[in-house]
Amino acid sequence: MMNDSKADDSEVRSGHFAGDDPFTLARGWLAEAAKTEPNDPNAIALATVDPSGLPNVRMVLLKEIEDAGFVFYTNYSSVKAQEIEAGGMAAFVMHWKSLRRQIRVRGRVERVEGGEADTYFASRSLQSRLGAWASRQSQPLASRATLMAEVARQTLRHGTNPPRPAFWGGYRIIPLEIEFWADGAFRLHDRFRWHRATPDAPWQIMRLSP
Repeated sequence: MMNDSKADDSEVRSGHFAGDDPFTLARGWLAEAAKTEPNDPNAIALATVDPSGLPNVRMVLLKEIEDAGFVFYTNYSSVKAQEIEAGGMAAFVMHWKSLRRQIRVRGRVERVEGGEADTYFASRSLQSRLGAWASRQSQPLASRATLMAEVARQTLRHGTNPPRPAFWGGYRIIPLEIEFWADGAFRLHDRFRWHRATPDAPWQIMRLSP
């Protein structure tokens, strides 16, 4: 494994893979995808593991790529949240057909609450905010009519400015590994893995075989 300071510039810092910071690189790829993907360029397939070790995966929307992590929001009583809280780890892949690229991330997870979560919640549409109050995410539901009745009840309760529910907020995935992948001719793809032992350790960069 090589440190990025020792890596061959022609291999690591050129083309789609140029840059010294994987978060900046990821933001750049997402910005490119936003121009070409027809729907939800920020969609990620989020993977967690249940207490028995059985994997679980679902699509969620990535809301921010910070300087230290990747942030999404959900209901804290959902299955994904329960599995995150139990294991403290998660992984995701973000794939763009239009660019023929993908990013894979694995790492530790922490909650995003307080003012940061309040600000994001307030930026959502009114219908989405009321829906967050009405939905008991991942729990059995008798019928859609039951759900819509609860939306109506929460609308009467909260009006046009519902606050963020205590059971709803964000998660920040702090990566220990990020892999950037770009399609190559004859399946000779380009893959670069950024890896570190802890969030405070320096990144190590390695080119991987397709």
